Amino acid sequence: MAYLVSHPIQYQAPLLRRIAKEPDIDLTVFFGSDFSVKGYKDEGFGGVGIKWDVPLLEGYKHHFLPVLRDHARVTPTTPMNYGIASRLRDCGDGTPYDALWVHGYASVNALHAITAANALGIPVLVRAESWLGDRERSAAKLAAKKLFFRTLSQMIDGVLPIGTLNSEYWSYYLGEHVPQFLVPYAVDNEYFQQRSTEAAPRRGELRRELALSPDRPVILFASKLQRRKRADDLLEAYKQLSPAPGQEPHPYLVIVGDGEQREQLERAARQTGFSSIRFCGFRNQSELPRFFDIATVFVLPSRHEPWGLIVNEVMNAGRAVIVSDEVGCQSDLITDGVEGAVFPAGSVEGLADALRRTLVTPETAAEMGRKGLERINRWSFEEDVRGFRQALAAVTKKIAAS
Repeated sequence: MAYLVSHPIQYQAPLLRRIAKEPDIDLTVFFGSDFSVKGYKDEGFGGVGIKWDVPLLEGYKHHFLPVLRDHARVTPTTPMNYGIASRLRDCGDGTPYDALWVHGYASVNALHAITAANALGIPVLVRAESWLGDRERSAAKLAAKKLFFRTLSQMIDGVLPIGTLNSEYWSYYLGEHVPQFLVPYAVDNEYFQQRSTEAAPRRGELRRELALSPDRPVILFASKLQRRKRADDLLEAYKQLSPAPGQEPHPYLVIVGDGEQREQLERAARQTGFSSIRFCGFRNQSELPRFFDIATVFVLPSRHEPWGLIVNEVMNAGRAVIVSDEVGCQSDLITDGVEGAVFPAGSVEGLADALRRTLVTPETAAEMGRKGLERINRWSFEEDVRGFRQALAAVTKKIAAS
C-alpha cells in the first residue's frame, strides 16, 4: 500500500508505525515536504518556531518526493511534487502498488496521485477530516463542489471516515455507492496513558511552577490561540463563575498555547483583576500530559473544528472534557453529562453552565473522566487497523479482513 500525504504529521506517525507492524501490509509513505521535520514557524501559533519532540519518521518506510513547490505550509498548491506516477508504477519489484491511500482530496498532489492511480489500475482510498457544518459556502461554491465530487466518486474505490460527521459528509457528497470503511481519528492511546501516569508523581512540581494551590480545581485550555478556537469565549464564561463582583472564581484557568489572540487574551485577563489565570505559551506534544494531569476539566470551545485530537489525548488522562457542538469529535466521544459536557458553539452562557455542571463536585468531574477513559479505549489504533484491513480486503482481494 502506498500512502500520499503532504508532510510528516505528529498525530499520524504512531499510526503509520502501527500499520507497518501488520505482517501482510507492506506500507510505503510518500511525503510532499519535510518542513515539519526540519522545524518551521507556525502562523497558527503566532509565528512560534515549531520542531516536534516526538519521532516523525521512525518505524515505517517513507520517501520524500521531488519538489516543484514547497512553502513550508499546506495549501491546495503546496507542496507540489513530481514523480508520483513513476513511484506508483513500481513498488520495488517492477509491479504497481496494490492500493493507494491519499490524505485529502483538494490538493494538486492528491488529484495528481488519484489520476495516476486510475491510469495504472490501482484502487484508491481517501481519508479526510471534512464535515457538513465546517463552514458556510455560497450556492455557487456548493454547486461546484457537488460537480467536483461527482467526478471524484468515479475515481476512488472507497473512503475512510474518521467518525460519524465525516461519514455523513461522504454520504452527502459521494452518495451511498462509494464504500465506507471506518478508520477512527485516534491518537496513540498507550503513549498518552503512559505519559499521564508518569506525570502524576510530579504533579506538585508543575503546580508549584504555576503557583496553583492543590485544593482548587483547574480548567485547562490547550490549543492555538486563534479566533476560531474561541478561547475568548472561555475567558468570558470563566468570569461568570465569579461568586460575587470583584471576587475571583474558585477554579484556576490555565491556557496553554500561542497565536494571534494571545496579546488580546492576556489584556482581557488583566482587566478582570483575577490572579487565577495562567498563560503558559506553546508546549510541545510530550509536555502536554503534565498539563492534562493537573486539569480537572479540559475545554475546547471551537467553531468549525474538524475533529479536535487534543480531546482524544486528554481523555487518555482520564479527565472530563467540555466541547462545543461544532467540535467534530463530539458525536463520537463526548455525550453531554457522561464524559463531560456539550454546549452550543459561541454561547458564553452555555459554556458557563457546562463548567458549573462539570465542576459541581470533585466527584462529578472525576467520574466523567473515568467514563471518558473507558470510551477512548474503544477508539484506538486497533480499530484503525481493522478498518484498513477491511478496506484493503474489499479493494484488492489480497488480504484478509480482521
